[in-house]
Amino acid sequence: MFSKFTSILQHAVEALAPSLPLQEDFVYHWKAITHYYIETSDDKAPVTDTNIPSHLEQMLDILVQEENERESGETGPCMEYLLHHKILETLYTLGKADCPPGMKQQVLAFYTKLLGRIRQPLLPHINVHRPVQKLIRLCGEVLATPTENEEIQFLCIVCAKLKQDPYLVNFFLESKLKAMASQGSASVLTEDMIKDQDSVATDTGQPVQPEEMPSAAGVEHMEREDELPQQADDLSFSLDELNVTSSPESSTVCPNQDYNLVNSLLNLTKSPDGRIAVKACEGLMLLVSLPEPAAAKCLTQSTCLCELLTDRLATLYKALPQSLDPLDIETVEAINWGLDSYSHKEDASAFPGKRALISFLSWFDYCDQLIKEAQKMTAVAMAKAVRERFFIDVMEPQLMQTSEIGILTSTALLHRVVRQVTSDVLLQELVYFILGEHRDPETLADINRHPLRHRLIEHCDHISDEISIMTLRMFEHLLQKPNEHILYNLVLRNLEERNYMEYKPLSQEDKDVVENGQIAGAVDLEEDPLFTDLSPDNTLSAQEWLSASPSVSPEHPKNDGKTEVHKIVNSFLCLVPDEAKSSYHVEGTGYDTYLRDAHRQFRDYCVICLRWEWPSSPKSLEKCNFEASFFEGHFLKVLFERMGRILDQPYDVNLQVTSVLSKLSLFPHPHIHEYLLDPYVNLASGCKSLFSVIVRVVGDLMVRIQRIPDFTPKLLLVRKRLLGLEPEGPIIDHMTLLEGVIVLEEFCKELAAIAFVKYHTSATP
Repeated sequence: MFSKFTSILQHAVEALAPSLPLQEDFVYHWKAITHYYIETSDDKAPVTDTNIPSHLEQMLDILVQEENERESGETGPCMEYLLHHKILETLYTLGKADCPPGMKQQVLAFYTKLLGRIRQPLLPHINVHRPVQKLIRLCGEVLATPTENEEIQFLCIVCAKLKQDPYLVNFFLESKLKAMASQGSASVLTEDMIKDQDSVATDTGQPVQPEEMPSAAGVEHMEREDELPQQADDLSFSLDELNVTSSPESSTVCPNQDYNLVNSLLNLTKSPDGRIAVKACEGLMLLVSLPEPAAAKCLTQSTCLCELLTDRLATLYKALPQSLDPLDIETVEAINWGLDSYSHKEDASAFPGKRALISFLSWFDYCDQLIKEAQKMTAVAMAKAVRERFFIDVMEPQLMQTSEIGILTSTALLHRVVRQVTSDVLLQELVYFILGEHRDPETLADINRHPLRHRLIEHCDHISDEISIMTLRMFEHLLQKPNEHILYNLVLRNLEERNYMEYKPLSQEDKDVVENGQIAGAVDLEEDPLFTDLSPDNTLSAQEWLSASPSVSPEHPKNDGKTEVHKIVNSFLCLVPDEAKSSYHVEGTGYDTYLRDAHRQFRDYCVICLRWEWPSSPKSLEKCNFEASFFEGHFLKVLFERMGRILDQPYDVNLQVTSVLSKLSLFPHPHIHEYLLDPYVNLASGCKSLFSVIVRVVGDLMVRIQRIPDFTPKLLLVRKRLLGLEPEGPIIDHMTLLEGVIVLEEFCKELAAIAFVKYHTSATP
């Protein structure tokens, strides 16, 4: 109370006193601070019981006023005095000693306000960035200290200044030699000031030699320079009495101490105060985005940033329960790293492990955003660290285990990570982790070359339907990511040479046939006994095709080398025989319902694939290598096998298998279109395509239909139940087969819609 009264009285006296020139007023306040250390004998009283905070605030106000009264960029005498007399160095030493108690907070606040309120660039001055660098080292030394809030505010203002002028970061990249020299340079404040080793250039550009430098006190008026040495001796003695010393730190400098701004922020990210941790993360976000190559190199090679990111990811992942419901993992609310606040009591949808799951996903989101914003060199280094230290070391053993519960949980977490990643660089490392980096065609002998890829693809056909569905969902989302290697590794590398086709060099007679608009060796499926039961409901009329198909123009002649699209569409629509169809009995389930979705999805895929510069037409057959035997690849092999069992698999599994195949069919690559969507491709001996797999399923279906009494009414009832048009009733025999038939019919309609949309889009100028 007495100190507050004294402060009020002092302000009143200053208000009544004649106005002094700003510089004299500034020096007066600084002198008042230093006199405290010369005259006081009580080093236990807190700083708030003194006038020091008031004097520091007055000094700041004077500096701001001086800048406002001068032209932009011009340094006034008060600022020159602060720089010339190394006031910031003196304050740093007082703050480090925290004498009187609480002085560190005051010094941090002064630095923060000085950098934030003064518009002219201060950090380029050696007498600013050097003490700032020293003060940075004091931040984050101990967690949960009373000064944490001031520390993070100070560090963040420095980061903001560096973001404005990135080249300034070079002042904060200390070499080991300089760091060692500065650590043991001075043990007492006055020695550091008086015996300065370097010649310091003042704002006027004139170097001041060591013997001409002002003493540490720097508080007397300029005209009383002769008294300064005595003042310095008195202040030195007083500081010794109060134990205000710069105790030398260890002369051994760890390689991770070159970029102290980063290290201090890294320490504060571990703060138990969530607000402090988030602010520290924001500061790191600013630093990693700086374009300076030297800073990027130092950040990745001389700090523990990568280790902190990955170690915390690993710790949070290992803290998750061994068993989590995949639905909980998938549906937990969208995670934003800066809003990781969760109250179990307020959550109506809480489940065991939700707090731990949110913490993990939140930190992964931060790593993802950090890599996304980072300078390229920094981003690559951080992403590689995440792959090596987290994906491979922590996630892979969980994905490779044999426990079904463990496999399901770890695959669901991988699926969530795939969905959540947005950084291209981190996505690349995630893709390499899952699929490997191989780009040469697969063979049956080497499908186990990348063990994790092999295991995950095998899990698409796991004995546990839950594991199969979750793994298929993961691959479905992976295919939608903007990374060319995903599709190439899974599918395209095996279709490059088009050796799924039976190729015979054309004779002159064959060439004449091709010129007449037909494909040599192609089978007309409409003449096949399987397709003789075409009904008006199954096909599109000639008038519908004329209105729906693109018009023939000189730029887009009808004979463009592609199988006529209406034949392809009708081939898919007619695959399922009439007695196995039920959609035409239910309104709003026709083929046209798929066209709009197919058009939207294909447009989205085209946008993703545009930068990959795929060819618009298949590779010339003359340039293809037909000597190598064709293998569709492990991924398509498993998908085709599951498709072949569509009549005997659960409904949910069938939905997921067909969903992945339809996503593959949407890609605008000519080889994918040819292999998956063209029924008229003349397959080489022993090869199978999506169409040939469906044909075999339909052949099996036609045999099995004969054994099921009242097949069509039962099929219609099952469809209505699936659509919610009929209430659940008694169990129907052959339910799995009936549901499989319905999925098969819908899948064929979807493929027909995709084929039509892809043709229409490619033919539209």
